[in-house]
Amino acid sequence: MSAALKKVYTAPDEASAAAALEEFAGSELGEKYPRSVKVWQDAWERFVPFLQFPPAARKVIYTTNSIESFNNELRKATRNRVQFTNNESALKTLWLMICNIKDKRSAKRAKEGQQVAASTSRLVEGEKVSRWKQTINQMTVAYPDHFDKHL
Repeated sequence: MSAALKKVYTAPDEASAAAALEEFAGSELGEKYPRSVKVWQDAWERFVPFLQFPPAARKVIYTTNSIESFNNELRKATRNRVQFTNNESALKTLWLMICNIKDKRSAKRAKEGQQVAASTSRLVEGEKVSRWKQTINQMTVAYPDHFDKHL
């Protein structure tokens, strides 16, 4: 279903997105899952501003796999520890885990030959988030008040 809806959230403008949603609604999946179509229609006004972002920024917004993977690794690091002796020991444990977290998906793709690994596949280094620097630059131009004080 996500592949069929991808045309909606990757559309270049609102008219194209609306046409893609109509196409989905008339498809076999749309008829099988009319509630999904209704959710999109009900949330349309909240979705449309998303289309104003440049494509690279949109991808970072709707692609959260790296973030979810990162959080999962941190949960694994703390799951078996009932308690830490103090805040410093908790921070040290998390820092060591962050330094060693690997992006397993990018390493697997590189191993399978789908992608050449440019370097180590550590999530924390930010090298595997596609077009991240380009996205930050675009967001800085679009929202200077939000980014300038943090860069």
